[in-house]
Amino acid sequence: MKISLPDGSVIEAAVNSTVADVAASISEGLLRNAVCGKVNGELVDLSHVLTEDCEVKILTLKDKEGLNVYRHTTAHVLAQAVKNIFPTSKLAIGPTVDNGFYYDIEFKTPITRDDLPKIENEMKEIIKSDLPIERLVYSRQDALKIFRDFSEPYKTELINDLPKDSVISFYKQGDFMDLCRGPHLPSTGKIKAFKLTSITGAYWRGNEKNKMLTRIYGTAFEKKSELEEYLTALEEAKKRDHNKLGRDLGIFMTEEVIGQGLPILMPKGAKILQILSRFVEDEEEKRGFMITKTPNMAKNDLYRISGHWDHYRDKMFIIGDENSPEAMALRPMTCPFQYQIYKNGLKSYRELPCRYSETATEFRNEASGEMHGLIRVRQFTLSDGHIVCTPEQVEGEFKRCLDLSYYFLECLGMRNDVSFRFSKRGKNKAKYIDNDKAWNETEALMKKILDDIGLNYVEADDEAAFYGPKLDVQIKNVYGKEDTLITIQLDFAAAHSFDMTYVDENGDKQYPFVIHRSSIGCYERTLALLIEKYAGAFPLWMCPEQVRIMSLTDRTIDYAEEIAASLRQAGIRANTDIRSEKIGYKIREAQMEKIPYMIIVGDKEKEEKTLSVRHRKDGDIGSFSLKDFTAKVVEEDRTKKIF
Repeated sequence: MKISLPDGSVIEAAVNSTVADVAASISEGLLRNAVCGKVNGELVDLSHVLTEDCEVKILTLKDKEGLNVYRHTTAHVLAQAVKNIFPTSKLAIGPTVDNGFYYDIEFKTPITRDDLPKIENEMKEIIKSDLPIERLVYSRQDALKIFRDFSEPYKTELINDLPKDSVISFYKQGDFMDLCRGPHLPSTGKIKAFKLTSITGAYWRGNEKNKMLTRIYGTAFEKKSELEEYLTALEEAKKRDHNKLGRDLGIFMTEEVIGQGLPILMPKGAKILQILSRFVEDEEEKRGFMITKTPNMAKNDLYRISGHWDHYRDKMFIIGDENSPEAMALRPMTCPFQYQIYKNGLKSYRELPCRYSETATEFRNEASGEMHGLIRVRQFTLSDGHIVCTPEQVEGEFKRCLDLSYYFLECLGMRNDVSFRFSKRGKNKAKYIDNDKAWNETEALMKKILDDIGLNYVEADDEAAFYGPKLDVQIKNVYGKEDTLITIQLDFAAAHSFDMTYVDENGDKQYPFVIHRSSIGCYERTLALLIEKYAGAFPLWMCPEQVRIMSLTDRTIDYAEEIAASLRQAGIRANTDIRSEKIGYKIREAQMEKIPYMIIVGDKEKEEKTLSVRHRKDGDIGSFSLKDFTAKVVEEDRTKKIF
């Protein structure tokens, strides 16, 4: 039979050869480094048998998919080690994630981080044993019996949820067997460097109504040096983690009696959001957006028209009996409200585009297992906006939206931190508005726009909004997890659903197009990422406190207050520290709080009417007149200087 290779070459192989045989026929070195294979685009084990002509790619740890397989096998070794040490534990799921893997497990007696070294040692013994890993296929009935005998309720539930025609495969290593579609390494001895990194709680299937399980995180690399490099980076990430640093700096807090996913922004955090929102609103106004203020809730009638009731209800907070005509819901977005503004009076084509914007409080019923600091919350503030335009205006308006987001990203210092995803409809059409023609045309339109711009993007199926495709501006947090920061969406359905029309140049009524966009994204998420990017040392223009004036003695308190008042008059956010503390203590405290500029005033400065200035990064930068220092800070603030 003929085997086509990625470089275009074709080799001959005997029928019933394995993927490993193909690797060996290419080179012994490739076989040694091989992790798994890809046959006609499908990931398979090296032991997979080939029976006809096909395309084969051999994957190593240099391939992302190969590294994932390596890490997934390590997750199975983790599960086996846990079962060896804690026989009464129940296994749930153990997938790979960015930079590693995890396994969710129910323990009869809770474990702690102190138990991880014991589990790691058992894993090392399993790896040292170099157990062969074998793929087995069972009928649904036999598979259910196996896990009932093993007393593994979570695995039984997973099997019951599989489609009836599913191939149910297991992977066996020694006396341990786990439900898995694979592929895996040929043996446990192939694992060279791993580490269990953390332990946390996670609800089964991310549903807070289900049992809380223990989630053990880990990672694995080909070489010990790569693992050590990653662990060093992980320690640095922990120092920058907004969930800790944001609390330490007094930016935000959470309180159990208030609820999960409902952070409180403390004065510093609230000030940063005020700075950002004023900046965004002013810039949007310059670019032709009209600000709106709409209700935080509405009757379910509104959401039935918009389609949210049918396609998004599980993400909404519903007030009262959802089957009652009086049922209300907190808004998950502002679009249906702003459509009412557009409908308030017939529009001419000469009035389009209509650009509406709003700094909007919105609510989404995120799963409790997904909550994370300020990055994923249930109440958030969005730089929301909608553009109603003619079909001919769509491309130009889309590009203007992207240009606006580019501008904000540049000012935040995040332009080089983002990537772009063209999010399209998936195969599960029940999730989306049923209109194949409109979907095909709108996705083709967005692709044309993105290609005309010359944007470097990836395509992703099943990531679209239920009413149309979107461009997602993606960004990673300090741990490498990717989230959407900004989105621009094309909506082919809203105008028809809400009977939104305009009169064209011939006097005929036409349906406009709608573009949904967020210019700077969710403010809370953006703030979280800024905390992590700058480790709390924000650029001066977005700092809640830009200057702190410290008096050396009681004799200079009045001069410190005079300086602060003058700086505030110039629009600079300045505070005084007139406590009877040593100046070294005051400076250290200001440094810990990441204050950009510190002014120290003693008798000499008061007499000469000068300022002794320190910078949080550069230290002592010399003596300034109040006028010169004010001009320096005002210019740095005006130009949105990063560093």
